[in-house]
Amino acid sequence: MNHLSLDIICWSCLLIIIASKTDAFSVWKLPTSEQVYEDLEICRQESQEEDAATLRCLVKRLGLWTDESGYNAKRIAKIFAGHNQMEELMLVVDYCNRKERKVTQLDDWALQAYRCATSGQFGHWVKDFMTQKEIQQH
Repeated sequence: MNHLSLDIICWSCLLIIIASKTDAFSVWKLPTSEQVYEDLEICRQESQEEDAATLRCLVKRLGLWTDESGYNAKRIAKIFAGHNQMEELMLVVDYCNRKERKVTQLDDWALQAYRCATSGQFGHWVKDFMTQKEIQQH
């Protein structure tokens, strides 16, 4: 399993765990763990295990991505509201969406924007959270 596939799985798990600890959103809700794993498997099959296509498929199904505007910065920031840096995170996600925007190569846009956004503090939050969960499970 390559690094990006592990990142996708970790991010999916993170979304599931955070969803179980947050209040329901008025319109948009994170899916259940069963839905995420079903969607991930469907996305892997549809994309023939290609990382960029799998990532775009998954975040689209989770309601975090549209082909017109890229990642939904507000929804992503809500997931990490506990870090009290929602505005900063939204700025990073919006910046990465603009910087990596490729309307004719949507899979590449999704992957490069993800890499851009997770190259800084947001990436550390995801990794730290997943590390803590791994320690708690052992």
